[in-house]
Amino acid sequence: MNVRDILNRQKLELEQVRRKRYIKRDVVIPERGKNIIKVISGPRRAGKSFFAIHELGEDIGYVNFDDENLVNLENYDEIIETVKSIYNKPKTVFFDEIQNLPRWELFVNRLQRQGYELILSGSNANLLSSELATHLTGRYLSTLIFPFSFKEYLNFSGRELSESEIKARLNDYLLEGGYPEPLVEKIDRKRYLSTLFDSVIYKDIIKRYKPGYPKELETLSNYFISNFGTKIAYKNLTSPSGIGSEHTVKKYTGYLEEAFLIFQVKRFSFRIREQERANRKVYVIDNGLISAKSFSFSENTGRLYENVVAIELKKRELQGEIEFYYYSNRYEVDFVIKRGYSVKALIQVSFDFENRKTKEREIRGLLYASEELNCDNLIVITGGYCGEEEISWFRKKRNVKFVPLWHWLLSPEKFY
Repeated sequence: MNVRDILNRQKLELEQVRRKRYIKRDVVIPERGKNIIKVISGPRRAGKSFFAIHELGEDIGYVNFDDENLVNLENYDEIIETVKSIYNKPKTVFFDEIQNLPRWELFVNRLQRQGYELILSGSNANLLSSELATHLTGRYLSTLIFPFSFKEYLNFSGRELSESEIKARLNDYLLEGGYPEPLVEKIDRKRYLSTLFDSVIYKDIIKRYKPGYPKELETLSNYFISNFGTKIAYKNLTSPSGIGSEHTVKKYTGYLEEAFLIFQVKRFSFRIREQERANRKVYVIDNGLISAKSFSFSENTGRLYENVVAIELKKRELQGEIEFYYYSNRYEVDFVIKRGYSVKALIQVSFDFENRKTKEREIRGLLYASEELNCDNLIVITGGYCGEEEISWFRKKRNVKFVPLWHWLLSPEKFY
């Protein structure tokens, strides 16, 4: 099959995608129409290509490099000349799965110098920000696509929902997560997500990095899935993972994070060195992966609450809006939100807030941390309780806001 046949077939596929229902995402492609490379990154199968095709409109060229006939082509000029012919000399070109093309960065940089607006997307760690600066000589902008947020998940219904309906959907979302395909296509979610997880391990990590202990890396990934939201020390993971070296555990954890399966949250400290040395917490990129892959998972709503809050904060951190940490001193606070040089919010996540002892413990942690971190914006994300209470603490009065999870998820930015 020649290049023209391949790209004509892909054009038909593109038109089929455009006819499918699209759920508007919470992000946009920045600086449209300008000669700046745009990179769409995020977890595999989170909907990056679908998002790009619908957001870019019809006046674009399109090439999907998930085709061995294209990636084995030696004359890259044949690709762009065929795109110009098929799509009537477009100024904007979307390259999907660009990482499959050998020396893709040389090709992309040349086209950018020629004046094309280029949008790149792919599933491989080559498109991570840590490596893009070395690949792309010109400026580039990133757009991050995660699985559906709760707001996007609700929008799938296509109608205005009542508060009771929103609360009912939250229970589903906590277990199902936000990967679009099982929701849209109504396929077996658990089987789909389990297969996806394994695919990321083998395609995005083992195939790329060729680790010396692939089975142990898989064991480590399953450990994180089953122990999400807990503190970890690399040296303490050598035994459960079967990896003998603390250094290798740290390296493999980094691989899992780069592949958008997990992410780590540091302990807050004003001393950078202390932050780096302290234990970290590990969360999973989507709640659906937890219920699909966890070996020891029993439905723990409180931990699922905490994980879904961590995901929303991670999105905003990757977009450069905030930094977030956990706090641990005499007491613990789930999340410390920092913007610039100051702490903007302290957040506890507590599903079981009707329990008096739980409520006292969570509030005590907030009050103690508020004193040390000089922050008065104290928030408890709850299962349902909503309100505000004034509490005395060392002859000071502090206001604590109580916000139901469903309410917080619809507009997290309002609370920091």
